[in-house]
Amino acid sequence: MPTGPNPLVGWEFDPAAVRTVGAGLQRPECILAERDGTLWTADARGGVVRIRPDGTQDLVAARPSAHFDTERDMAGSLLSGTLPNGLAFAEDGDILVANFGTDALEVMDREGRVRTLHDTIDGHPLGKVNFVLRDRRGRIWITVSTMLDPWSDAIGRHVADGYVAVLDGHGLRVVADGFAFTNEIRFDAEERWLYVAETTAKRVTRMRIADDASVLEREVFGPGSLGAGLVDGITFDAYGNLWATMIFADRLVALTPDGDLLELFCDGDPEATARFEEAFAAGGPVPFETLARTGGTLAPWLASVTFGGPDLDRVHLGSLRGSTVPVFPSPVPGLPPIHW
Repeated sequence: MPTGPNPLVGWEFDPAAVRTVGAGLQRPECILAERDGTLWTADARGGVVRIRPDGTQDLVAARPSAHFDTERDMAGSLLSGTLPNGLAFAEDGDILVANFGTDALEVMDREGRVRTLHDTIDGHPLGKVNFVLRDRRGRIWITVSTMLDPWSDAIGRHVADGYVAVLDGHGLRVVADGFAFTNEIRFDAEERWLYVAETTAKRVTRMRIADDASVLEREVFGPGSLGAGLVDGITFDAYGNLWATMIFADRLVALTPDGDLLELFCDGDPEATARFEEAFAAGGPVPFETLARTGGTLAPWLASVTFGGPDLDRVHLGSLRGSTVPVFPSPVPGLPPIHW
């Protein structure tokens, strides 16, 4: 447990401190940061965008797709075609891609060449692969949000068919299931507990993991509900706070090491958020028309948070409808990733 005052308690977000990097990005849902300042953002054109420290950028994709246009066709953009989502660096520097569109775990080299690592598990389709994480032992963890097709039918209160799987020397296998739209996952600093964002349950669950990757304990961490919006991306800072994005309400919150909830900022439209919450509380799938009206201006459909910069003291925000990456200084540095 960290000692001393928690730097996030009492901290106030300053909108004037925000700058943006990148331009013309498409669905920069997940962001990877390298020590030299290079950023890699997932991109709906079928790859990633590399943003260099000097601000220049290029799309890294072998066969760019033009299907993504949420203003013209939201349902078609989100329900079909390639959708690189969660990203992680492979041990050799390639990029592991959880492709929410192709329902596969992929690996892409830095020239944009992609190959599928897995698209089935136990002889069955993987489902909606959402996120990928590599631990210090070289194991690869993935989340599958739902088995429903279309996946949008799972954006309700009564679907819990998501799971977490691990890929190691014994192959790919399910570790835990019964999650409400499994989203991002993160290990704590000691890699003893794996934290799971359960999107449609509005909560974070954590599991204590044994050496063989089996689950020893499973419990809700923090409040049973994180409030308005749905929890999407999570990441730890060096103090032990777990930062979380609340998509559709565009809130950034954090859970302290004791599980207390802090609201860091709210950028959503209150009326649109209220309409979303009313539709969500009804229990059935939330219509795309309702989702389309939500979102703020900073990072529309706020989806992820990544610490970057040489000292990991810069917060980068990923989103599903933004075209840039907002960046602002953090009062506490991020937890160093394994590639740092």
